[in-house]
Amino acid sequence: MQKQSISLKRKTYIAVMRVLMGISVSITCALVLFLIGYVLWKGLPNLSWELLTTKPSYLSDRIGILPDILNTVYIVVATLVLVLPLGVGAAIYLTEYAKNKKLAAMIEYAAETLSGIPSIIYGLVGMLFFCQFFGMKTSLLAGALTLVIMNLPTVMRTTQESLKTVPASLRESAFGLGAGKWRVIYTVVLPGCIDGVITGCILSVGRILGESAALLFTAGFAHALNGIFRGLNSAGATLTVALYVYAKENGEFGIAFAIATILMILTIFINLSATLVGRYFQRRTQDVQGTSDLRRLKRRGENI
Repeated sequence: MQKQSISLKRKTYIAVMRVLMGISVSITCALVLFLIGYVLWKGLPNLSWELLTTKPSYLSDRIGILPDILNTVYIVVATLVLVLPLGVGAAIYLTEYAKNKKLAAMIEYAAETLSGIPSIIYGLVGMLFFCQFFGMKTSLLAGALTLVIMNLPTVMRTTQESLKTVPASLRESAFGLGAGKWRVIYTVVLPGCIDGVITGCILSVGRILGESAALLFTAGFAHALNGIFRGLNSAGATLTVALYVYAKENGEFGIAFAIATILMILTIFINLSATLVGRYFQRRTQDVQGTSDLRRLKRRGENI
């Protein structure tokens, strides 16, 4: 009887927990679908070819967001070009090279502290340091450098955790074949942790696309149409900053919802692309590992 009562209690507990988890999943999915659907419902009717391909003009009373789209692309590319080498390099040093554990712990603590600072503080520091001290003034480059500092802890942490998942046997096998330290990292370790790098890239792009407070102080909110090199050295509004300006300052909520729709489509497209790239590199790594295992088995068979 006691065993039956215990089993009944356990079954009841499992059933209740399954119901609660199902409700939680349903609520989460419903909120996400509602948010996406509401933004698309409000934004798609306001999208037009003229809005996407022209720049704003006060003389002809025309609203265009082409400069904002290009400024967003410029600042995303500039930030990723700077933050990925720095973040991946720092993670490799902390995981593979750092012998002083206290120094590595201090660096990790500093990175964790940076990840918890509000973005408005980054904007003020970026304005004082990059715009005024270095004389960059209000420009996309100053905004990109500010975003590099903001996203550096994310790229470091995701890459570092992914590096720790690479089996030590792979490193030992490469060392046994006579490979050097950097060659082992470049040919064995990095291909095995490409998922972590891509994850950090996705998180960074998401934060760059959604950042507005820091860019208001460093990049400005101009709507000038420039090339990439001239645009990086001049002020410009990204899509999120333009969304804030049109909604808060001008009261153009239809245009704001249209910009929100573009941001949502860009985010979904980037996430899907990064996922497909990550799966491709994961399959490639598995194929390479499987080929090496077959070669080892053949060598063992020949020796036997």
